Amino acid sequence: MADANEPVSVVGIPSRVEYTYSPGRATTRFLRAIEQKRLMGQRCTGCGKVYIPPRGACPRCGLPTDEEVELTDKGTVVSFTVVRVPSENIQLELPYAAGSILLDGADIPFQALLRDVEVADVRPGMRVQAVWVDDAELQPSFTNIKWFHPIDEPDVPFEKFQEHL
Repeated sequence: MADANEPVSVVGIPSRVEYTYSPGRATTRFLRAIEQKRLMGQRCTGCGKVYIPPRGACPRCGLPTDEEVELTDKGTVVSFTVVRVPSENIQLELPYAAGSILLDGADIPFQALLRDVEVADVRPGMRVQAVWVDDAELQPSFTNIKWFHPIDEPDVPFEKFQEHL
């Protein structure tokens, strides 16, 4: 038992935060498309880079990204991590891999779960494709993509994706 005269230094308090997110125009178009199993990015009017999810403006140039670009759900693993530590919020069998996926035609990768592959076999340059939820479960959410899994295509050489790390 702690000494009643000693100050308390740590208190564990469970907490939960709920919030309402109001997407802008670019994100709304992205979410409406992903609800139809389509991946829509936007191209910068200045540098020509394609961003997904779109931001409405280029973070490099500050110019609008008005041109819509439909992308495939195939991409390349540019980096990854193997998770070996349990988490209360993630109910996946350990270990599992998460990767930065660069979709074909995009200029910025995003994080996604990698499944249907042994973690020892995950590697940069590996070609992957999205695994979608069933049509009845579709909603305007990135969670429509359950994970990415390897496809039977040759690895992409490092030189082709190194600028996206």
